[in-house]
Amino acid sequence: MTFNSIAFLIFLPVVYLLFRVFPQRQKWVLLLLASYFFYCFVTPWYGILLLLTTAVDYFAALKIENALTQKQKKSWLALSIVSNLGVLVSFKYSAFFANCGLFAYSKFSGNSFSVFHDLIVPAGLSFYTFQSMSYTIDVYRGKTQAQKHFGLFALFVSFFPHLVAGPIQKFDHLFPQLKKLSAPEPDSIFPHFRLIIWGFFKKLVIADNLAKIIDPIQNNVQNFSGSVHLFVGFLFCVQLYCDFSGYTDIATGIAKLFGVDFTINWKRPLLARSVHSFWKRHHISMTTWFREYLYFSLGGDKTSTLKWVRNVFIVFLVSGLWHGASFTFVLWGAMHAVAYIIQKFCNKKFQLPAFAGWLIFISFHSFSFIAFRAKTTDGLISIYNSIFYDFNFSLMIPQLHSVTDWFPFLICVLGIVILFTKEIAEEFSLTQKFSGLSRYLRPVFYWILFFAIFLAGDFNNNEFIYFKF
Repeated sequence: MTFNSIAFLIFLPVVYLLFRVFPQRQKWVLLLLASYFFYCFVTPWYGILLLLTTAVDYFAALKIENALTQKQKKSWLALSIVSNLGVLVSFKYSAFFANCGLFAYSKFSGNSFSVFHDLIVPAGLSFYTFQSMSYTIDVYRGKTQAQKHFGLFALFVSFFPHLVAGPIQKFDHLFPQLKKLSAPEPDSIFPHFRLIIWGFFKKLVIADNLAKIIDPIQNNVQNFSGSVHLFVGFLFCVQLYCDFSGYTDIATGIAKLFGVDFTINWKRPLLARSVHSFWKRHHISMTTWFREYLYFSLGGDKTSTLKWVRNVFIVFLVSGLWHGASFTFVLWGAMHAVAYIIQKFCNKKFQLPAFAGWLIFISFHSFSFIAFRAKTTDGLISIYNSIFYDFNFSLMIPQLHSVTDWFPFLICVLGIVILFTKEIAEEFSLTQKFSGLSRYLRPVFYWILFFAIFLAGDFNNNEFIYFKF
């Protein structure tokens, strides 16, 4: 079930109304049943996989806490990590690694081989396995105690607002809230609906309309000049951000309806002035996970310069593979690793003015996200060749016009203007500086967004981009 489906528009009010009338001690039962129904709505067997992952980590954590020796603790932790990563590899990367081996073989044999391109990856697999695995690691490190209530732990893993695309929640932050669930007062829920409206605006009006421009170009990369591809790289940065952060806004607003606060996952990453700043603002729950459970485990920056460079490369390459089983994602990770390292050394010598830093970053971001969006390695090579050898700016307008009419394009432009205006106002605290004026403008703004969703939104139940990660 997706947030932008008719089924969810029925599901959410029913669950919310039941939540308000359920006894305090049984609210968690309702949310657990609702979460599994939400996840199994389209494909019931996904729930079996979710339950198995939950059960393994639940029992592994108990065994870790009760183990008498360090060796036993490591054994049970290994079981948790291997089972979680094993599921990921089996569903998400088996075809990738198999085709890598067959590709190497074909170079020697002269024959062309390829197995299935992909298994059907259960929605949200990367998110809930990482969240569940972080819990067992924290129990092993002594940062948290093993939870003995299986039902509440299952709700921690499966709570439906964050289940499919995060944000990834730490156990110590989310679990205490699930133990004392309570419905907020009716007069306090309107700010939560504003967050949900903003999320739907970003998804349905901006991201899904941008997809109508981006997808035809990405499906026929040879027919467009380098200027178009670079511009589409920027549009995809906006699309991905609006699609994913839109999901997070909706999820956060929904969670607040049930008295649960999620950790912040976005801090206006498109306004970042460097790659360093971007990774402190973008998909914060994921970057925090990689920093705490991979980067620090490798030694972080508390080591020699050479090993630090190695650690950065490992983290970014793994992050690339986390996003998808393709060489294009690996290349995207490598590009960000190189930029991250270069900026680290450059920042020791000089600092760029704010606007220049933003301009350089957004140009690099647009260029690198072409690799993130590319469907094949050959297609990516074709796009980059056109950027370096066929950058004809005069062809941009007519080629864009051949893809879409001006009205949908105008909707996208207005949506992007609204997006950046709101984010710049938040970045520089303009709403606080003009609090008297914003008090009157805020309701008008969200009513405009509400009507814009119905007038210009795409209601074709387009899947959120990060569902496949």
